[in-house]
Order: sequence, then C-alpha cells, then structure tokens
Amino acid sequence: MATVYLGLGSNVDAERNLRLALAEIRSAYGGLRTSPVYQSAAIGFDGPDFLNLVVAVETNDSPERIAERMEAIHRLAGRRREEGRFVARPLDIDILLYDALVREEPPRLPRHDILDYAFVLRPLVELAPDLVHPVTGRTVAAHWAAFDRDSQPLVRVEVAL
Repeated sequence: MATVYLGLGSNVDAERNLRLALAEIRSAYGGLRTSPVYQSAAIGFDGPDFLNLVVAVETNDSPERIAERMEAIHRLAGRRREEGRFVARPLDIDILLYDALVREEPPRLPRHDILDYAFVLRPLVELAPDLVHPVTGRTVAAHWAAFDRDSQPLVRVEVAL
C-alpha cells in the first residue's frame, strides 16, 4: 500500500465543498488522516480567502486512478476546468506525494509546488513532520523551518469537517 498525500482547498462555499470532498475520499479509501484547516488569501488573483488542508490515505490505486477519482470529486463540487487556473473555485484537490515516487508524466510527483505555498507545506508538516521530500531529501519540517512565513500568512481555523 502506498501512502498518498492530497492537498484540498476551496474558496467557494468552502466548508460544504471540503466536507463533500472528505466524504468522497473516505468512501473511496476508507480511513484517512487530516491536518488542521488553514485560511489563506487567494494567490495570483483577487478572490475570497481559501480554506486548505492536507489528507493522507493508504491505497493500492495508481496515481492515474487517484487523479481520475479526484477529478470526479471536482465535478461533484461543480468545478469547471475551462474557467482557468487563477479563479475562485469550489474545490481543488492535488496529489502532493505518492510514497517516494518521482515522475514527470501526469500526474507529476511529487507535486512541483509543495514547497512554494504555505497553505500546502504547513498542513503537510502538521500531518507528517518527518516526511522526507523525495527530491530534496529533506524533511517537510526542515523546509517549513526555512520558509518565509511572513510572505504567505495563514490562520488556523476550526471547521467541522
């Protein structure tokens, strides 16, 4: 079984859409571990703040199968890809890591921007601080310690998911 880390975010009816996503992921994969939820400003566009978290699941599914399942969940939440990348969205689920797999073909692993965004890195650290990034060889906690936290403020929020 592989341990897979998924990043979830929403800034359109966020609590409802994150609950939907977690219910669907739980239905597909059984138990899951979740990080705390963080609120962050939209990056790259003007829009409502996002709610973000990271979840871990154990699965024998291939990365391609996981990507298909996550895309189906996006559709359930009403996400339309044709709207573009830097827009408000009901749901965004990214495969962050699949064990220590490194690959360039879609879905690219590890996700290329894990270390660029506080809203991904901080929840990942809270969930698995000793997790080693398969490309850098450093723990995610070490990456978070070096992160410029003032550049992307986060607020931990209590959300019933």
